[in-house]
Amino acid sequence: MHGMLQRLQRRAERRLPALTRYRRPERLPIELHRRRIYIVPTGFGIGFSVLLLVMLVGSLNYANNAALLLTCLLGAASAASMLVAFRSLDGLRLSHIRAGHAVAGQPIELILALDSSRPRDAIRLDLGSTSHAFALDGHTTTHARLALATTDRGWQPLPRLRLWSTWPLGMFRAWSWLHPDQAVLVWPRPEAAGPSPSAPAADARHMRLHRGDELASLRDYRAGDPQRHIAWKASARHDNLMVKDFEQPQSHPQWQLDWRQLRGMDNEARIARLARWLNEAQAQRCSYSLWLPGNEIGSGSGPLHYARCMNALAQLP
Repeated sequence: MHGMLQRLQRRAERRLPALTRYRRPERLPIELHRRRIYIVPTGFGIGFSVLLLVMLVGSLNYANNAALLLTCLLGAASAASMLVAFRSLDGLRLSHIRAGHAVAGQPIELILALDSSRPRDAIRLDLGSTSHAFALDGHTTTHARLALATTDRGWQPLPRLRLWSTWPLGMFRAWSWLHPDQAVLVWPRPEAAGPSPSAPAADARHMRLHRGDELASLRDYRAGDPQRHIAWKASARHDNLMVKDFEQPQSHPQWQLDWRQLRGMDNEARIARLARWLNEAQAQRCSYSLWLPGNEIGSGSGPLHYARCMNALAQLP
């Protein structure tokens, strides 16, 4: 029964212009109102209506006032449930959408911020085959999380979202469509294997100090230095205390990832290799720079620098 109702609903959306007027993308925020909320009886609601009809015919046929009163009360309750289902969506507001990060072929997480001026229960949000149930307390913003399937890198527009509820008795389904005018950026898929990038020879700009075991130099005493590191003989020849310094220069190579070095490869192969090199540099906590056509990103490291480089790769034509 449920599958048949779903097919009828999809067919009605194709046939009736009133049900498809919100297929076009809309700017955020999106607020639901009475002209865009639709209600149909569920399978349980249809069966209950048939039961009420049988009860009505029986009570009238046998002139049973108690049965007639019960039938009227149940009918009033079902009609009230239809109003409650409508009010569960009326005035609901989608304020903004945030997206996580994912490479092509992996689902990307969407975080939808919804708010309302009054409490609401048992609301469901559908995106393709995924669904998320939530409730609103009427005071704070509720965040619904959905997974969006991805296939290719670059900007991917958001599909239509269905917001629906069968609260409180499950007799009626109230639903509405949300089609935000927004896109998410999907990162490129790195290649599975290949050569590693060549790091330039270490120079003075790529050296940093590390603590070793051999004496490197003498320096002035600083508060907090251990007494065992004080060079007493050398301090006797100076006005200040001298401390043995065991810090020595250590090579800290910088990776220069350059689009121009990957000649003979098509654009997508270049992007996949650079994406893999970015992953390797991030895993090894190296400092790296990235040169792309029309975009040169200086040296850096860390999650923010990695995300900036991956975003630049994803937006290449």
